[in-house]
Amino acid sequence: MKRQKADDGPVAHVRARSGGPLRLGAGVAAPSGMLRLTHPDSTGQALPVWPDGVTPSILDEYQVTPIAVERSGETRRVLAAVLKCCWSDLSVDPWPGGPAPVELVLDTYRALIGRSDDLMRNWAVGALRRLHDSSWIVMDDGVVVLGPRCALWPVESHAQLQELVRRLPEPERPELTVVADADIVAAAETTPDLASGLGGRVEGGAAEFGDLLGGYDERRRAELVAAFMVVEYAAEPVQEARFAALRDPALRHTLGEMLARRGRTLVQHRERWTSGYDDSTSTALARQTPDDDAASDVAAPAPDDGDLPVGGGEGGSAGMRLGVSERAVLTLVLVHSVAIPRAEGLLPEDSWLSPHPTPVDELRRHTQLPIGELEAALRALRHAGLLGQVKAGEEAGGYVPGPQFHRLTPAARRRLQEELILAAGPNTPLAAAVRARRSAK
Repeated sequence: MKRQKADDGPVAHVRARSGGPLRLGAGVAAPSGMLRLTHPDSTGQALPVWPDGVTPSILDEYQVTPIAVERSGETRRVLAAVLKCCWSDLSVDPWPGGPAPVELVLDTYRALIGRSDDLMRNWAVGALRRLHDSSWIVMDDGVVVLGPRCALWPVESHAQLQELVRRLPEPERPELTVVADADIVAAAETTPDLASGLGGRVEGGAAEFGDLLGGYDERRRAELVAAFMVVEYAAEPVQEARFAALRDPALRHTLGEMLARRGRTLVQHRERWTSGYDDSTSTALARQTPDDDAASDVAAPAPDDGDLPVGGGEGGSAGMRLGVSERAVLTLVLVHSVAIPRAEGLLPEDSWLSPHPTPVDELRRHTQLPIGELEAALRALRHAGLLGQVKAGEEAGGYVPGPQFHRLTPAARRRLQEELILAAGPNTPLAAAVRARRSAK
């Protein structure tokens, strides 16, 4: 019997990049270029795989800065603690592993760093939240399991991971008087949100770039794969002169075809290149999953997700669809850090990055969001690379647009410019002209 197949093509990859691993129904195959993680109930998840087995660590070889992870040191150490707690049988692959209590993970992290203060715990809890948001772990109701992204660890790295787990210290864990660890784990195995992801197997998907790369020799194939990984995962646009696949027009054309199969396109900044969402693919996705533009209830009208380079890389966010709060907060930062300075002649017309931070007090004054919701939105936007935090003393600092704005295509830049006009001056003649032009289409 032939298995049913999920939606294939660029839109599937854009969905995975902007919203995290794709959920697959029972018997639904993964799209081309993705792995299928099959759960015991035959449902699954699909994750994009890297070409030729190359991982984003290739950026280190080229001394290219990857997309930053907030508090990366704590995040790596907490992930190591999760791995030790969840990968109890080192004779099998690390994913899917088994469930472990969050408190056991925190105790393992405490033993690893040799600290037990409240600040340490806050750091660890924040790292757990970031790892959950980016699908490296799944955390629910005091229990954690390895997330789907752990299934992407190359087999060649398993020996190194085993050695890491062996070297991590065992926590000094007192006997619990309320609920024992084993009872917590047993309860987790009956929790629907976690139980559906416990156990499973990895299934390879259909090849994606074989026809494009097969005609090249080993050297040029490696150059294409390296350029693909760099433009997709570097924090900033990279110099054309450093990569043969960006310098050579023929190779650059093939690179563009590789990106197009994932709903992506090359974006040029003079002699530098990065990648961004292809306009036609992101528009198609936006039409399939329209969002209610309710941001006006809490702030000015917000830009649509299709205008934003959301979901920038594997190192940090798994991708995200912006909610009402995130879009409202992002709009306020763009208005105060970009639109107003540009109107005052302090920024060039085509720049979406700004040296003018929006203070948190300014955000609090211009939004009806509760403080906790505002802080959560700022945290999510930082994690996605859409905002950067500037710290310059006790009284200065604030938030500026993040590095993902490099990834806007010219068309997306124009759309976002129009959205800012509508947000900053909805009753101006320029805003009326924007609305008239849109209604005439």
